[in-house]
Amino acid sequence: MKKIFTTKNIAGMAVFTALSFVTYLLEIPIFASTPASFLKLDFSNVFVMLAGFMYGPIPAIIITVVKEVIHIFVGTTGGVGELANIIMTASYVLLPSIVYYYRKGIKGVLITLLIACVIQTGISLLVNKFINFPFFTGSVPFVVTETSNNLFATLWTYILLFNVIKSVAISVVTIILYKRVSYIFKKINLQNS
Repeated sequence: MKKIFTTKNIAGMAVFTALSFVTYLLEIPIFASTPASFLKLDFSNVFVMLAGFMYGPIPAIIITVVKEVIHIFVGTTGGVGELANIIMTASYVLLPSIVYYYRKGIKGVLITLLIACVIQTGISLLVNKFINFPFFTGSVPFVVTETSNNLFATLWTYILLFNVIKSVAISVVTIILYKRVSYIFKKINLQNS
């Protein structure tokens, strides 16, 4: 733990948290003019994944939680959407960041990011069915009602497609940016060499 929470790493994690939060506010509607117009793509998890590769899985999860807690104050979901995002983001970043922490290399990155996309997409279906849809149809999370079940049955293909698009896009951008960001962080002394 002392190796993770050095002054340098904490400063780097703070930078990634800020970048992740600001990027979180820049949302792109994917299915505008459909019943799933509420699904909006943002690239905040690029910075969470970059932090996971640079500092490890624990800092990536910490950045996720901090970003989502801050977002509660500007969001409209009363913390429910943020809780769902923590679960979905954790399911996406854990495997690649754990594997990369112990075994660096592009082959491992590509394989684990692909697996992470599948995991995150599957978890997103569960999170939406059991947390988001019950809450947003007037129930409480984990209490599936007929209304929430019917709404989920109508929209699950949008959710599936959205999460495939989102996780793949984030993975591609992460791969493109990793070496550049790592180089900059080493140059400004925010990452251990």
